[in-house]
Order: sequence, then C-alpha cells, then structure tokens
Amino acid sequence: MGANNGALTEAVYYILLSLLQPMHGYGIMQNVERLSAGRVHLAAGTLYGAISTMLERGWITALDGGSDSRKKEYVMTDTGRGMLRAEYVRLRELVENGRALLEEEEQ
Repeated sequence: MGANNGALTEAVYYILLSLLQPMHGYGIMQNVERLSAGRVHLAAGTLYGAISTMLERGWITALDGGSDSRKKEYVMTDTGRGMLRAEYVRLRELVENGRALLEEEEQ
C-alpha cells in the first residue's frame, strides 16, 4: 500500500481520511474527490483493491450491512488511525523542511 519507507499513497491517505467515519464505497470515492478538490479520482477497481489490502492489513473493517449487503460500509480501525497519524506527521515534516529551506534560499 505504501513504499518501503512506510509512506502511504495519496489515494490511500485520502481513503483513510474519509474513513474517520463509516462510509460505503461510492461515498469514499466522492469524498476523496471532494477532499482533493477534484485532483484525485478513484476508479472503482482502484478503490476496492485498496480496500481489500487495507482490510487484510487490519487498517479498516467492514461494518455489518444488515439486510442490504451491497451497501457495505467501512470504518478505520485503531491500527489504521495509527497509520494515518504517522503519515500526517511524515507529510508535515516534508512540508516544514521544504518551507524552511525555500524561505532561506529566498533571503
């Protein structure tokens, strides 16, 4: 799901952000597009491949859909929340280092 250094792909980062609350697949696709201002568009195959991998890794779990199993909802687990927080910290470090060095160069 990420590179060897533990980095998440942008799509996975946005999927995990979306799953801070329970959401079904189509809702995730819409939310990722909204969060990225239309820049990240998930095809159904990409989304469900990512969901399958995240389920295997224990980052998300499927909620019991009751009578309508086609509208399966997913939600992030504590493990997934830890991955999301670690990625957030990594991204903040990248941005902060870039900002510091670019501002230094401009002076």
